[in-house]
Amino acid sequence: MIRKQKTPQEDSLICDFTGGAVAHRFRFGGGRGQALARAVGMKGGHTPTVVDATAGLGRDAFLLASLGAEVTLIERSPVMHGLLQEGMDRARDAGGDIAAVISRMTLMFGDARDLLPGLSPDVVLVDPMHPERTKTALVKNEMRLLRKIVGSDPDAAELMKTALATAGKRVVLKWPLRAGPMQGIGDFSHQILGKSTRYDVFMVG
Repeated sequence: MIRKQKTPQEDSLICDFTGGAVAHRFRFGGGRGQALARAVGMKGGHTPTVVDATAGLGRDAFLLASLGAEVTLIERSPVMHGLLQEGMDRARDAGGDIAAVISRMTLMFGDARDLLPGLSPDVVLVDPMHPERTKTALVKNEMRLLRKIVGSDPDAAELMKTALATAGKRVVLKWPLRAGPMQGIGDFSHQILGKSTRYDVFMVG
């Protein structure tokens, strides 16, 4: 099989579940008390099935899978899908408890708006590319590279509408803490706030 030669942007990004911040969070994170876990409804021993409709580098999906959830990751960028597949393969080959987490993650390639109607998750997580900051402070280099690869997600509201029509229990929108609400999707049921990110939770069903 002939692989497409990677661009400098692709070479600068890596999907790594076995080291760095991801592995540290896996070992020493706050368990089900973390904001994302609370947003998807991990309480009272309940473990929902989740579709991460905008998988990116897979970190949120890995966190949820590490807490016991079966997570389907959807990524429509061929480049990001390839990076994710490589990262998951490396983690699976590493064995041990991280490989056990990867076994609860299923990666799909395509547009979540097309794939979601054929799935039946309890929860859909949507983390579109966030609006560009208006302040002069530089965004992290990794996020700049990610934006160059996947674009600005102008159809995020359409994806949210599809998610709201297909999720069994709730849709979680991951959004910048101080950004205004996403337009055209109605009001959220409640919010869970982090340091720089918030989770707008839409209860459905």
